[in-house]
Amino acid sequence: MTEYQPAGTEDTILGPAVSQDGKHASKGEPVDESGAGPADVELEEAAGSPDPGDSRADEYLALAQRTQADFENYRKRMARELDGAQARGITRLAKELLPALDNLERALAAAQEATHVDEQLIEGLRLVQRELIAALERGGIERYGVAGEGFDPVLHEAVAHQPVDGARAGAVVEVYQPGYRIAGAVIRPARVLVAA
Repeated sequence: MTEYQPAGTEDTILGPAVSQDGKHASKGEPVDESGAGPADVELEEAAGSPDPGDSRADEYLALAQRTQADFENYRKRMARELDGAQARGITRLAKELLPALDNLERALAAAQEATHVDEQLIEGLRLVQRELIAALERGGIERYGVAGEGFDPVLHEAVAHQPVDGARAGAVVEVYQPGYRIAGAVIRPARVLVAA
């Protein structure tokens, strides 16, 4: 026959409920069979969930990377625009100087044909011509147009077409005015006579 025991006295008779690791479970709390107490369960849940600080760090890293990429694109665009502006400035200056260079070359040709001109004057004109052409070349401007090359409507302006003995059709026979270009872009086409 079993003794009657009033409700709520189990702990007194049987002792408090003890988990496998020896920790006491308070009344009303189920004992975890894995041996983890309530505090251990909270730590496991916190470790499994992402840390809000980590996601903010990822956001800041992504923002910094986007900012760096935007700055690099801006730097490259500014470098291209600066190169373009510099080329436009050089082109504009060359267009202003080319007529003066043409007149200098005409003066040099006339001085060489004249009979009573001092040789030192001719040499001075040649020196000025060479210096101007060298200055243009330092600015990236290339002079072109020689007799014998093929006619290209992009590079040449045909002043006249006429048959010339010993010249193939479409060849430049004579250059009246040399052409100039910068980075492949024509500043002024060469004015030429083309064999028909």
